[in-house]
Amino acid sequence: MNAHHSASAGSRGHRVHVEPSAARVRVVIDGRTVAKTERPVLLTETGLPDRYYVPAADVDFTLFRASGTRTRCPWKGEAGYWSYTAGQDEAVHRDAVWAYPEPLPEVDLIRDCVCFDDSAAQVTVTTT
Repeated sequence: MNAHHSASAGSRGHRVHVEPSAARVRVVIDGRTVAKTERPVLLTETGLPDRYYVPAADVDFTLFRASGTRTRCPWKGEAGYWSYTAGQDEAVHRDAVWAYPEPLPEVDLIRDCVCFDDSAAQVTVTTT
């Protein structure tokens, strides 16, 4: 697999680019670190803020519960969501995390990775 992928599809001028990043990413929700990685994937997409996708293995999923929400993106595929529960029964932040379990081939680097909603999570990126 090529280390750098980019996709251009659908609307004229819309572009999605994914690549491995050397940055360190730390994700905090309500003062609690929920994810840390030194192997994120950077996704840039026309008209949207850059997003760091974190390998699911680097996320504490004991603090989340699948929400059942699904959305479809024409450039990335179908996303599933998890709500932050802080290990409790009720959602504290609904749909705080999403992932594309079967991303489109052009963005396959985000497979097995998740992304965090800015309204719920503080994502700190440190570059060297």
